Amino acid sequence: MAFLNIHGRSVAYRLLGAEIHPLVVLAHPLGMSQAVWDDLLPALLPRYRVLTWDLPGHGASQAWGEGPIAPADLAAEALALVDHAGVERCHFVGTSIGGVVGQALLAEHGDRLLSATLTNTGAVIGNAALWNTRAGRVRQEGLVAMAEEIVPRWFAPACFAAEPALKAGWCTQMGRGDDDSYALLCEMLGRDAFTGKLAGKGVKVQLLGGSEDLATPPATLEALAAELDGAPLEILEGVGHVPSVEVPGLFAERLLAVMQHAA
Repeated sequence: MAFLNIHGRSVAYRLLGAEIHPLVVLAHPLGMSQAVWDDLLPALLPRYRVLTWDLPGHGASQAWGEGPIAPADLAAEALALVDHAGVERCHFVGTSIGGVVGQALLAEHGDRLLSATLTNTGAVIGNAALWNTRAGRVRQEGLVAMAEEIVPRWFAPACFAAEPALKAGWCTQMGRGDDDSYALLCEMLGRDAFTGKLAGKGVKVQLLGGSEDLATPPATLEALAAELDGAPLEILEGVGHVPSVEVPGLFAERLLAVMQHAA
């Protein structure tokens, strides 16, 4: 792992693979970290250079500081890392809030993208009341206390049954995050939407969702597909909110197919 100063904040990232390969940038879900991509690396690295990073106050990245945070801020952070890698155009993959980062890139920086795979996300996710309530609770109770309630919503029940340590592990990871940065990101999700901003961008987009996803159910992905000129959507049966953790082999297969056929 390495660190880059972006607008006065230390951002933790990994840049892996040979420079000769095309770059793929991976953006993780809210409350998690760039570790969600670890099981995909063996499939991606023979063909792609891989860039992952931790969102503000997540993993090893420094807390945001004074708010608010906008999707454009996160997109600018991603592009700063891409520029640091010395690359003009890249493939982008984002899950949940990572998919919101991808939408911000599509809306304003589509010329920088070779393709975009957006999973378990939406042009609108939930509603302002839900996110503002969560932000207030996180500031009052803390992520350590909230993790036991939130983490089970990320995974399909069968995934928990197969891996009993999964909940405890991700609760520990979430609890190490910065409470205020998380709350600011919640408020962003309740405030900023991409309705009416994504049509006609000329970028190859693939959408993926999970049939068991409580946070961004299939209907949310269907609405996003409509915003993206009818972008193809596949719902993975028996999968929850984080396919890179639940079905990494299948997810890697889908990503490779999208990127291989992108212009």
